[in-house]
Amino acid sequence: MASELKVNTLTGVSTAGSIAVTGEGNSTTTNLQQGLAKGWVNFDQNTPAIEDSFNTSSLTDTSTGRGSLNWTNVMSNTIYATPSICSYVSASNPYAVTLVDDHLYNNKTASKFGFSSTYSSSSTTSFFDPDRGQVSVLGDLA
Repeated sequence: MASELKVNTLTGVSTAGSIAVTGEGNSTTTNLQQGLAKGWVNFDQNTPAIEDSFNTSSLTDTSTGRGSLNWTNVMSNTIYATPSICSYVSASNPYAVTLVDDHLYNNKTASKFGFSSTYSSSSTTSFFDPDRGQVSVLGDLA
């Protein structure tokens, strides 16, 4: 027999903002709020434009290959994770591409993720505007 639970709000019993979930194997628990992405974005820096997002208010294009993504609801500190990827495909010149926290030029703060995008081919590394940048944010909201 299948069961269905329909609710609008889940509230922890001992701590209102914390719900423990039993993990795989039924031997450990994890905190539901800690495991959720607090935001994500899919953007085109060439335009520049946000193509789709959650908890991302805007994209700031500071220069070729550099910019920042501004969070709608800020994080509680600067120690949050931002798994990122961007695409740049060329049939004649395959590149290794990175989209990383740019702590030198676009400082990461609780309200924004500063990034830089680079590609490498043979012996050259260059900044470029990705046509498909993707970032998520994991950590604690303020």
